[in-house]
Amino acid sequence: MDCGKLYLDKPFIIMQSDGGLILGERLQEVGKVLHFFGRINVAVIELTDTISVGDKIAIKGPGTDIEQAVESMEIEHVKVKQATAGQSIGMKVKGYVRENDTVYKTN
Repeated sequence: MDCGKLYLDKPFIIMQSDGGLILGERLQEVGKVLHFFGRINVAVIELTDTISVGDKIAIKGPGTDIEQAVESMEIEHVKVKQATAGQSIGMKVKGYVRENDTVYKTN
């Protein structure tokens, strides 16, 4: 078996650093949660890749497992349709997230 090849058409398992497993999803890391405002369910996310309104995302961490679509996002209180690596966005989330949770774009 050649471990250097990536078999995209085969089922796969991703093991997270916290020991959790993600089965059969194609995930692309796009950022980390920097802060969470619990009263209004808004996460501040530092991006490592591009994200757009309409993208499907997953937010995962030791106590977090949320999947949702990006309905809207803001940079400095201004709504944007797309944000790129290095930017921090504010986004309403459908549950409780924690600092350092990882944000993935799902396919």
